[in-house]
Amino acid sequence: MRLAELSERSGVSTATIKYYLREGLLQPGRRVSATQAEYGEDHLRRLRLVRALIQIGGVPVAAAREVIAAAEDESLDHYLRLGAATRALPCPEEPAEDDPAVETARRSVEALLERLGWPSGPDLDMFNPAHRRLIDSVAALARLGYPCDTEHLLPYGQLAAQLAVTDLDMVEEQPTPTGQIEAAVALTVLYEPVLLSLRRMAHAEEAARRF
Repeated sequence: MRLAELSERSGVSTATIKYYLREGLLQPGRRVSATQAEYGEDHLRRLRLVRALIQIGGVPVAAAREVIAAAEDESLDHYLRLGAATRALPCPEEPAEDDPAVETARRSVEALLERLGWPSGPDLDMFNPAHRRLIDSVAALARLGYPCDTEHLLPYGQLAAQLAVTDLDMVEEQPTPTGQIEAAVALTVLYEPVLLSLRRMAHAEEAARRF
């Protein structure tokens, strides 16, 4: 297909496609003349991955380039390739360690991970930015005096474990490794507001039942 058809099928403007080509996010097409190139299904799949990373996930171009390199690095196992994509999603800055609430939160989170049978340790922040976000969120609860000990966090962790099975089942429905990486990013970003909305609707229903 020519550039215009690639744009129409992908939903990405021709100007944006040319930008992705310049930045190395999209592989060059097959030259058919000095000014024209042809593109195939591989380019369409790559565009969908780039769009999932940048437009949906808010990942910076430089980070997206690293994710794509990891996604196509067949020397890495599939777990690491999926992880590279989700780790690239933006997250808050690491909380200040001299904050007493952060230490309280870290202890609660470490105990929670132990109860769930998930890995923990001092290097976890480096490999999983969501760990930092969790500590920051629990620290905010601690500062305001709301329950945030392990027993209060455990039901949320157990529900998250069940949701992870559902999420990864959907990811595995994609027929190619690249498609699975795209789905991991898109579903992570797009399903989080679905979960938040359902939780708030459930609160309304439970409040109506109780009060």
